[in-house]
Amino acid sequence: MTFDCDVLVVGAGISGLTAAFQLGRHGLAVEVVDAGSRPGGVIGTEHSDGVLYERGPNSILDTGPFINDILGELGILSERVEISAIAAKRFLVRAGRLNALPTTPLAFAKTSLFSAGAKLRLLKEPFIGRAPADAEESVARFVVRRLGREFLDYAVEPFVAGVYAGDPAELSVSAAFPRLHEIERRYGSLIRGQILGARERARSGAKAKNVAASFSFREGLQTLTDVLARRVGRVATATRAMRVSRDSDGTLLLDAEHEGAVFQKRARALVLAVPADCAATLIRDFAPDAASALEEIPYAGVVSVAQSYRRSDVLHPLDGFGVLAPRVEKRHILGTLFSSSMFEGRARGNEVLFTTFIGGRRNPELLSRPDEDLAAFVREELAALLGAHGAPVFSAITRWPRAIPQYTLGHLDRIRRAEQAQHAMPGLHLCASYRGGVAVGDCIRSGCDTAEAVARYLGRK
Repeated sequence: MTFDCDVLVVGAGISGLTAAFQLGRHGLAVEVVDAGSRPGGVIGTEHSDGVLYERGPNSILDTGPFINDILGELGILSERVEISAIAAKRFLVRAGRLNALPTTPLAFAKTSLFSAGAKLRLLKEPFIGRAPADAEESVARFVVRRLGREFLDYAVEPFVAGVYAGDPAELSVSAAFPRLHEIERRYGSLIRGQILGARERARSGAKAKNVAASFSFREGLQTLTDVLARRVGRVATATRAMRVSRDSDGTLLLDAEHEGAVFQKRARALVLAVPADCAATLIRDFAPDAASALEEIPYAGVVSVAQSYRRSDVLHPLDGFGVLAPRVEKRHILGTLFSSSMFEGRARGNEVLFTTFIGGRRNPELLSRPDEDLAAFVREELAALLGAHGAPVFSAITRWPRAIPQYTLGHLDRIRRAEQAQHAMPGLHLCASYRGGVAVGDCIRSGCDTAEAVARYLGRK
């Protein structure tokens, strides 16, 4: 048998690059192909006239030691920058005003973000029974049942919009927030589980996402994907994968196209680290039901708007991470990050930088609006919520029509169906944000886990 490489990875986003890098550490010959013009996927950092802004994700949650292990191996641990202490607060909008999300029992007792009735409702939570073991609940139904409607409207719904750009009435709690589902199943109470679970995380070195610190790099998140691509070495961009098949000798084949020329790659194993619809196209010939399952996974579109203002034109002290706008507040935006408060060097000395997100499952129609309309919406919201007056000094808009996969009701069943493709074609592995979590840290973990599985398959473990 002749091979072009041991492992061929389709997709040069953070999941695919992490898997490729880890496979290289196992001594395997790896190649990566990607349809984009550069590696990195949705991670992209731009520098423009003194402004450093992100077109996609803005930070990484440090949820476990595995992340620093990779940064150390890549030689960029010293490039890591921690989120500023001033960004510890998170704000939520209620009645048109910003309220700091309480982080201690005393602050929760004093906050005006939740009514006295909502606070008293929490006392019932430890006494509420578990859902039936075979029942699948939406996030909205789970939260209302355990915590009440007000916590859904003013805590969970904006949080879901910030993470998934999604609708809690559509998302499956067991798929989108498996830890919440497991806490109820195991402890019978979220409050009891939070206390007891903290001890277990302390022993394992893991951190819950609600307390994990965020970080970036001096020159932005693209530092990570650029270094990963350089270390992998064999990364071909502007190369469109067309079809996956198997030769009579068991070799995995990928038909691909670059600048109009069609060619074929041969490998012992193949990793599909691409969005669900792209993976469906590649596997349809030999796993039609798996392809159908992948096509059923919806995605939320998001627009990212980066704008800088003169500091003197903004009344709010910007002493936080950012602000989320609940659906019930009927704002045009999902939320805004105080980017220059989060990390130093994001704007010029006399300016501040905001990154605002629009659309999602809440307002999908806004994605088709012209750039000038979107920029105007953001200016109006920043003026109303933060007292940002005058015109922005800098503005950049990035559209992601299919930004974030939605773990809707039935998602786990769809993933089980999709994974049948791996059984139909041994050596094929699925690795993307539609399984295992959508955050950057989740994708890094998924890439690591996939590399371990491929290494075992090829006898390197």
